[in-house]
Amino acid sequence: MMENQKNIILIGMPGSGKSTAGVLLAKKTGRQFLDTDILIQADSGRLLQEIVDTQGYMELRRIEEECLLRINCVNHVISTGGSAVYSDAVMMHLKQGGIAVFLHVNIKTLLARIDDFQTRGIAKRKDQSFEDLFMERHLLYMKNADMTIDSSEMSPEETSDEIIRRINQCSAADV
Repeated sequence: MMENQKNIILIGMPGSGKSTAGVLLAKKTGRQFLDTDILIQADSGRLLQEIVDTQGYMELRRIEEECLLRINCVNHVISTGGSAVYSDAVMMHLKQGGIAVFLHVNIKTLLARIDDFQTRGIAKRKDQSFEDLFMERHLLYMKNADMTIDSSEMSPEETSDEIIRRINQCSAADV
């Protein structure tokens, strides 16, 4: 039932399961998987955290935007970095060929999932708490999402199954 040429773009906070559920989703739907954090690191030759530490979070966002605007693919599951939603140009570009799925996870679960925020390469101000970042980004995720899945209590397997179910439900409604 699922239209196999469209990309599925996963957006959400670090620790929301975009990469883990995304790999499973790609396998289950016959799509290729693209993790934009890995793409940025390969493209720049540096870890995300290294970019933040040496050049600051705004430089990471700039590099991310530049890199993501070059993505040109079909039939992929794309796991975006948590800060991709700061760029309207990136979101418009990615959504031209796909559906944006916001993996919403509550703050308590995110804090339990992430061991060390200092090594994650999170694009945030030094004075900004993770909770403040969560609130700031939540509005952007909601604005850009075509669909929201609350995966706070779901395993990656359950999350990927729910995405498939919801996309199929939408596809059936369009027929």
